[in-house]
Amino acid sequence: MNSTLYLATSSGVLMSAALGESRQSAQHALAGNVITCIAAQDGILLAGSRDGVLRSTDSGISWGAPEIKPDIPHMRWLSFHPDRAGLAFAGTEPAGIFISHDYGKTWRSCPEVIQLRQRHRWSLPYSPGAGCVRGLAFHGNRCYAAVEDGCVLVSEDFGETWRLAEGSRGDADHFPLPPFIHSDVHSIEVHPASMDRVAAPTGGGFFVSLDGGLSWANHYRCYCRAVWLNPVNPDHMIMGPAGSVDRDGRIEVTWDGGQTWQDSSAGLATPWRNYMVERFTQVDDQLFAVLSNGELIASPLSQISWKSVLPGSTGVNALAWLAT
Repeated sequence: MNSTLYLATSSGVLMSAALGESRQSAQHALAGNVITCIAAQDGILLAGSRDGVLRSTDSGISWGAPEIKPDIPHMRWLSFHPDRAGLAFAGTEPAGIFISHDYGKTWRSCPEVIQLRQRHRWSLPYSPGAGCVRGLAFHGNRCYAAVEDGCVLVSEDFGETWRLAEGSRGDADHFPLPPFIHSDVHSIEVHPASMDRVAAPTGGGFFVSLDGGLSWANHYRCYCRAVWLNPVNPDHMIMGPAGSVDRDGRIEVTWDGGQTWQDSSAGLATPWRNYMVERFTQVDDQLFAVLSNGELIASPLSQISWKSVLPGSTGVNALAWLAT
């Protein structure tokens, strides 16, 4: 399968239609805009910034604003539901979730998320009193959201309404006792085999729930932001742990559900002293990693060996892709 990559960068959107190791040139759109996140479905692209969300209906050639915008402009994450065409979500700072049923043309707020933010006084060290939604995951009608620094949110109705996961207190909780999760949740993933199998990298470790967020176990005491789950083997995961915020980052793998971890950084000079993995994204048979210093690397999943992608590009924040 061929695919086109769309990179959200600190200077617009980069688009690359080449494959594999030849993916070394790109077209540029929205130059001069700091794009924080990006999502793609059915030829429609959504690009988020601190000033709102933009849409393209022609695979990134031209861009325009939605007819009805989210009323919190700072976009931290954008996602399309993989099973429902046109169903899009925006996670914002201050923490909010917005939903669209028409590929991002019109948006509405999920007010219960804002109420939870205010009730529990979610905050960020770099943005006090705000909190943010910086990750979303979907499995049928079940949806999950990662809130930094706050909680895990769950929806049972395709994202129409949200509540706290039972194993997430909602208050700042950096020293959780089982069965609760660390409140500084950086991203979240749900395994295709079960809507109850959820993984969440946090500021206090890598947490896994096997019961849909009712209870959590810490499988790696570290600082982490990103994990990839093998869709055909739930015990196989690749993670980007670090010693602390952007310090001594590396890539490790588990084959036993997180009980033990081994180095998985072939081709890289790790640990990275001043950066770490920010996001993992699988595209076809390749695994891409966005690093916190703005670099993009990739490896074949058949045999992990990492290489730089578009080495001339800088400030990469996220990526999406469309099959062509």
